[in-house]
Amino acid sequence: MAPMFTICESVNMVTRHKHLKLDQAKIDKAKRALRARTEQETLERALDMVLAEDRIVRVLRRGRAVGGFEDAFRRR
Repeated sequence: MAPMFTICESVNMVTRHKHLKLDQAKIDKAKRALRARTEQETLERALDMVLAEDRIVRVLRRGRAVGGFEDAFRRR
């Protein structure tokens, strides 16, 4: 199964070895939710999702700064 999100902002990706203390239960739940095969893949996908969400939030904030958005469905 292909990754859900792929962000390729940098061609020169630097990989570093990290030693972290993380909640194993959270890793296991995220691994199942993301359908990842390894913990490494789980963390990579989770980070990709956070970066994608940040990009969306920044665009939405810029839209709000220039007058907001119109509700295309005219909901009240």
